[in-house]
Amino acid sequence: MVIALKEKIIQISVVVFLLLFSFYYTEKAVEFIRDQDPIMKRIKENEDKFIEKPVNADMNDNYLIPGVSGLKVNYKESFSKMKQYGTYNESLLVFKEVMPTISMDDYYDKYIMAGRGVNNDVSLVFRVESNDDITEVLNTLDKTGVVATFFIDGLWLDNNVNLVTEMTFNSHQIEILNYHGTYDEIYFSNALGKLQRITNLKPKYCYALYDQKEVLELCSKLKLHTVIPTIKTGNYPFQEVKRKLNKGAIVGFTMNSSTNIELETVINYIKQKGYELNTLDYLLLEIKNNQK
Repeated sequence: MVIALKEKIIQISVVVFLLLFSFYYTEKAVEFIRDQDPIMKRIKENEDKFIEKPVNADMNDNYLIPGVSGLKVNYKESFSKMKQYGTYNESLLVFKEVMPTISMDDYYDKYIMAGRGVNNDVSLVFRVESNDDITEVLNTLDKTGVVATFFIDGLWLDNNVNLVTEMTFNSHQIEILNYHGTYDEIYFSNALGKLQRITNLKPKYCYALYDQKEVLELCSKLKLHTVIPTIKTGNYPFQEVKRKLNKGAIVGFTMNSSTNIELETVINYIKQKGYELNTLDYLLLEIKNNQK
């Protein structure tokens, strides 16, 4: 009985091995034939023209600039599309992303002060304290068709749940600033959890006005990136933006009368200079957005 069972197992194992070998051999045969096709040969001959190498995240002391993905030709999909037309056509090339080997997500103990600047993207970031009124800012963003990122106080979140839901629906990005001006880990973590339940999105960033060790250490522990604005605006937002604007800039605002008065002017100026206004998450994304 035992011998018969062993023989049966051996027979099944041999059959499985032969099937697997057959599939492997067939795939290799198909691959060999495909590689001899003139269309595939031309795809491979010309691929160097389209390769874009990924750029690793850069680090300098306590600061970091995100990396950016590269591109390479997807042979099989490109060949499949061109074969339908029976000819080589560069407009039918299909590409795939090649991610950086060193990513910003490997480091949470560094400050991020700008995006890579590969695209003409700029991000507006608003610091919202516990008693701030953001009605005019939201109206201006709606009027100009711009999305932004808000770092909100945890107490403000407690008192404005419906508004946060509406802001998320309108594609604004919401992150936690602190809790009533403090960085107590329990309150901060509770605020993060509440925000995630409301938005159904995992928080990703913290906000620092300068080199704030307390913020960096807490956020690093919670696997959040800490951002310091490239441009910090105060009483004269337009002049400050006009003087320092560049690709990849993170423009930080506080909720004050100057922001309410000059925000639309700032937005129009940024657009006139040819920049795209997007959320912080989009700006710092390490996947290249302007793919071929």
